[in-house]
Amino acid sequence: MPTASPSPTVSAVPRRLRLMTWLAAIGLVAVMTVVAVLLKSSTTGVVAFRTADQVAMVGLGLAMAAGVLCLGRPRVDADAEGIRIQNILVAHQLPWTVVEAVRFDRHSPWVTLLLTNDDEVAVLAVQASDGERAVAAVRGLRSLLAAHREAHPEPREDLLYPRE
Repeated sequence: MPTASPSPTVSAVPRRLRLMTWLAAIGLVAVMTVVAVLLKSSTTGVVAFRTADQVAMVGLGLAMAAGVLCLGRPRVDADAEGIRIQNILVAHQLPWTVVEAVRFDRHSPWVTLLLTNDDEVAVLAVQASDGERAVAAVRGLRSLLAAHREAHPEPREDLLYPRE
């Protein structure tokens, strides 16, 4: 009995962006911790800093680091059914029937999807700074779109007089 091969999938995350956000988050926490440690020894003459202020500074550093880490959140997953895009704040789940083209122009920082209603959706997970990983992801997305179009051809117009 022949087994059906699993449909190809494409998953991508912005590797370089995630590395940079992690480094920035670690740096923020380190700087805010140093500031918190040195805070108690300084005084303005009017205000004396206490332990609660030090804890608040570390907490503020952790909160800012979490905000920076959110910038590295984008992800894209695609299969034969459709494409799921998680950008920084907004998520999209689109079937291939609404996707007209996968665009990755020469000077674009990331991939965009051109939809059939002429809207564009940014795919922040596939960034030009990732080089060959981005090119491989774009090729995978385009092949999934082409496979969908081949499996589901658009119906032709039934014209009395065909166009020439």
